[in-house]
Parts: sequence; C-alpha cells; structure tokens
Amino acid sequence: MAQHTIDLNADLGEGSAHEEAVMASVTSANIACGGHAGDASTMRDSLRLAARFGVAAGAHPGFPDPEGFGRRELHFPPDQVTAFVREQIEALKVVAAREGVRLHHVKPHGMLYNMAVKDAVLARAIAQAAADSGIGLYYGLAGSASVMLREAAALGLDALGEGFADRGYAPDGSLWPRGQEGALLPAAGAALQGVRIAREGVTRAVSGEEVAVPARTLCLHGDGAEAAGLARELRAALEGAGVQVTTPVPRQP
Repeated sequence: MAQHTIDLNADLGEGSAHEEAVMASVTSANIACGGHAGDASTMRDSLRLAARFGVAAGAHPGFPDPEGFGRRELHFPPDQVTAFVREQIEALKVVAAREGVRLHHVKPHGMLYNMAVKDAVLARAIAQAAADSGIGLYYGLAGSASVMLREAAALGLDALGEGFADRGYAPDGSLWPRGQEGALLPAAGAALQGVRIAREGVTRAVSGEEVAVPARTLCLHGDGAEAAGLARELRAALEGAGVQVTTPVPRQP
C-alpha cells in the first residue's frame, strides 16, 4: 500500500487569538509580513511560535491593503508587484535572522494569490520576488487551472502544489469565490475534503464535478474562531486515514 504524505499549512501572523493552538497542529506556517497584515512585533511572535512547535516558517506577502485584508482586487504594474512582494519577504527575513529562524517557503496571500492563478504576468512578478529573496520553495495552487506553479518553476523555484481543505472548488480547479455559498467548508467537510485530496488527489467541486488537486501541501485558514478546532480535527483525520503529515523538504540546488 502506497504511503501518502502531505504538508499541513496555515496562514498566520494575522492577529488571531487562536494562533498558538493552530501552530500546534500544522507543519508549516505562512506568516503575514506587512502587506495585508503583520508588523515586526507580530512577525517576531509568529516566528517564535513556529520555532517552539518545530513548524517551518514561510513568508505570506499580499497586496499592500490592510484595510481590505488583502482580499480586494487591485492592479499594479508587474515591477511594482515584484517590489512590494520582495519588500515584504525581506521584512520577514530581517526579523527571522534576529530570531535565528531560516525561512522555508513563500506563499502569496488572498486576492494576490487568486489573481495570480490565471494571470501569468502577475504570477511571474510574484515569483520573481521570491526568487530574488533566495527562498527556493514556493507554494501555489495545484491543478491545471493555475499558472502559478509553471511561472515559479520557470524561475528555478521548487514549486509545490497546494490544495485547500476548507475552501470550495470551482469545476476548473480554481477556488470558489468568497462570499458565495459553498466557498467556506465547515470543519467536518474540511476534514473529509482534506483527507481525499491527500489520499486521492481529487475533490468534488461545489457544482458536483470531480476536480483534480495534485497537492503536496494542504492549507487551512488560521484567522477564524473555529481555526484551532479545525486544525486539530483535520490533523487527526489525516493521520487516522494513514496520511503522514510532514514538512516538505526543499529541493537541493
């Protein structure tokens, strides 16, 4: 019987009171670094939690839009995108160096991520900032709907396909838009979806179609009141289904 493995990641450093409890259940953390959320103090606190729990810490850059939490559609020239993403990654790197933590990966946040799924120019601009930072592992949406991994790989990054346990999927493999029914899954549904993605590489779209999700890392959102319970339930469900939950090892150059 094949051994199934998956990384379990969460978006953290965003001011949640439940961060410590979420960190205890995941294997990698995407830490907000001053765009949609986060400052030097929150970055330090999240990095310290990650170090305490043995969780791989990564940068989670987003649109410079704290008022909209990085979830509003904004438009910048590609060079400006590269510049603000690079600036956010470097801000986290500075704090990480002080804490003795080596950053493991980069994962874009929110609308920046969602737009980059289908916009190759934007995807390349974000990946360029990650490549410039010297962090070789990059998380992007798994599946044929996404150009994120292709553009990252073209720049020499180790592009890791990401699935979402607690988000609904569209038939093309993109995420179902927030605000629409089915966009956010309850804990029980997220656990079932997470296990199926990890074991079979597929899930069912909100509209009923089967969708391929060839993921090596699985995301749950860490900013809601239910996040700690979801993290525990999902981790237990994965391990109960025989899935090894483990941090991805970056490809050697």
